Amino acid sequence: MAITQAVCTSFKQELLVGTHNFTASSGNTFKLALYTSSATLGASTTAYVTTGQSSGTNYTAGGANLTSVTPVATGTTAVCDFSPDLTFGTATVTSRGCLVYNSSKSNKAVCVLDFGADKSSTAGNFTVVFPSPTATGAIIRLA
Repeated sequence: MAITQAVCTSFKQELLVGTHNFTASSGNTFKLALYTSSATLGASTTAYVTTGQSSGTNYTAGGANLTSVTPVATGTTAVCDFSPDLTFGTATVTSRGCLVYNSSKSNKAVCVLDFGADKSSTAGNFTVVFPSPTATGAIIRLA
């Protein structure tokens, strides 16, 4: 089993048909769910799944809502960001990666993030930090 960081192939196709709306004030609801190293997630992931999801104190199955920032163009690249970073407060949880998904659209997958190793918190904040929304750094960018 493995978590392979990728923008999900189904998401790329769905963008072309207008399935996802990242507009901050009127867009869809996006969530982030945490997963252990036993999960199998990657470019072929099409929707939120429970198999391999992390569990622990102050972490709820399905994860938590993200706050979208309306996408912008940076040079010739369109970028999307979530702000602020997502924190699961006073959590006792271990995670190897996460799935961002659109809960407004049948839990369709957006992207998989691999943390590179297990990350844990014990009765503390578990925070997923998003990079700056730049043409070379944003989690979601189309060049």
